[in-house]
Amino acid sequence: MAFPFSAPTWPGGIPRPPVEKTLGVDYDSDWARRYPGRVARSVVQDLVAGPLVRAVARPSVSGLDRIAHLDEPVIFAANHASHVDAPLLVSVIPSHWRDDLFVAGAADYFFDTRVKATAFAFLLNAVPIERRRVSRDSLERVEELLDDGWSLLIFPEGGRSVDGWGQPHNAGAAWLASRSGRPVVPVYVSGTREILPKGGTRIQPGRTRVTFGRPLRAGTGGPLRAGAGGSAAARELAGEMEREISALADEQTTDWWTARRRAAARTTPSLTGPDAGAWRRSWALGAKDGSKRRSAGRRDTRRWAAD
Repeated sequence: MAFPFSAPTWPGGIPRPPVEKTLGVDYDSDWARRYPGRVARSVVQDLVAGPLVRAVARPSVSGLDRIAHLDEPVIFAANHASHVDAPLLVSVIPSHWRDDLFVAGAADYFFDTRVKATAFAFLLNAVPIERRRVSRDSLERVEELLDDGWSLLIFPEGGRSVDGWGQPHNAGAAWLASRSGRPVVPVYVSGTREILPKGGTRIQPGRTRVTFGRPLRAGTGGPLRAGAGGSAAARELAGEMEREISALADEQTTDWWTARRRAAARTTPSLTGPDAGAWRRSWALGAKDGSKRRSAGRRDTRRWAAD
């Protein structure tokens, strides 16, 4: 069957022009940050998406006092357990950052089709980045936005939790912080996996908690030297970020004093769970969640008694 009912042939000896890539990491999301896109997104977030997310997730937010003194663009770095995480965080991040906030989205997942790419670029101001390999092009694109005064929401784990436990952090967020000089605000989110776990297709409304931590800067956290740069500094800052997010999880389970004391002694429970088989990790996760519920009950009892 001849053209146009079949693919056209190409004359031999004539070089083919390069195919223009428009999806994945090559997707151009600049249109979403122009004035019409920003106004439309703000209206949708304020009137539709934000109230809907808060109704489904019913978030309890703490730690905003730790970042109240900041008046510059920042990098929000959070744990990742569910697709609910990004819209939830966008809805609770203070408006003076939210209005100029973009989200780092996995190029191979959120930008693999035209419909998904357009939807996530518009609704979340998402920018495609590589998560399976280090891509200087995608990181430099994000760095340019930071230099232009935008704030960033990123998930250093690179993907959602498979079994409820956290995953080791990539150094991308720390590399961006080291290069741009922007402070990193660690964030811990709990409860979203119960609403929509990885692989789930049905949303189950529930309660969530979002805790913002103290801001970190390259050169001020741990053993980093002022002005230190390069991959070694990024790895050190990545480790500091991971420890701070673990301490925020400990704070949610216990209290601020206990969590800070264990953080100072480097005895904070790890978010990555035991290095064991699937059944052992599942059992340990159940025990951890049960302890969290009992701890929450004790806090509620103390509050009731005080009232």
